[in-house]
Amino acid sequence: MSPRHFLACDEWPDEAVLALLARAAELKAGASPRPLSGRVLVGVFFDPSLRTRTSFEVAMSRHGGHMVVLEPGRGSWPIETRPGAVMDGAEAEHLIEAARVLGRYGDLLAVRAFPKAATWPEARADAVLRGFAAHAGVPVINLESARRHPCQGLADALTLQERLGPELRGRRFVLSWAFHPKALPTAVPVSAALAAARLGMEVVVARPEGFDLDPEDMDAIGAVAARAGGSLRVSAGLDAAVAGADAVYAKSWGALTCFGDPEREAALRAPLRGWRIDEARMAATRDGAGIFLHCLPVRRNVVVTDGVLDGPWSVVVDQAENRLWAQQALLEELLAGGGA
Repeated sequence: MSPRHFLACDEWPDEAVLALLARAAELKAGASPRPLSGRVLVGVFFDPSLRTRTSFEVAMSRHGGHMVVLEPGRGSWPIETRPGAVMDGAEAEHLIEAARVLGRYGDLLAVRAFPKAATWPEARADAVLRGFAAHAGVPVINLESARRHPCQGLADALTLQERLGPELRGRRFVLSWAFHPKALPTAVPVSAALAAARLGMEVVVARPEGFDLDPEDMDAIGAVAARAGGSLRVSAGLDAAVAGADAVYAKSWGALTCFGDPEREAALRAPLRGWRIDEARMAATRDGAGIFLHCLPVRRNVVVTDGVLDGPWSVVVDQAENRLWAQQALLEELLAGGGA
């Protein structure tokens, strides 16, 4: 049987994702975690992490399991990820052998690999993540790639349910592009929109001209929303989008039409510092009480003001905590639910 990977929430059935959220809520309410004694999760981090790494280590510990963390090039060999590469450079190990060996050591692999390709068509293939999934022989969890951050999406959905109630059909979720000093991946914004769409919300993607998300990803969000009784639309006006919103999720992402051309992308982004969430915009949400979300880390007073982050609207710390509960539910499903 092929291993059951968790690479993108939209690749799992709706009912399976909703079941994970229900179990996460049970765990947070005090339910006993299922034992995973003797089980091992191997995390491969090509990129930095605070919440993802820590929450998974804590989650495995709470279930009686263990997590091994590798950072290729720091304590383990640099890994060549290109198929067919002539390995006469700095990389001493190929992804194929690394994945096969780690799959013999661990019951699960988890991989974090931001986009490094020169073009968006190449980056969007998520070759590193899917290469591990192809060769590991055990389930692989996506810890953030070019296209998806599904574990963050689970925490986002759990937070929306907690703060806005179990019935969210028709409630408005605004995914707002935000200014940032550099171009960032689209994985978090797409996963956040998918999370809200699966809950049947009215999803509004507010972005400046030139900062559209990948069309296939927008199609995926729209398909999930349609199944759940929600909707999807795009807005070029931030103020109009947030007025009356129930939830505002600020996140920057790079212009995909400029992918691989940082100077051109920076010039497109430079005049857009006004795309940030402040107190006035949150006061314009539904009854002035909409919630503010962000995956963290966040650039204070660039993406969002201190007044919002430290004010009554912000749920970012609860959102970060929910990574732990959602991932505990995921580990149970993959290791104790017959998926491994």
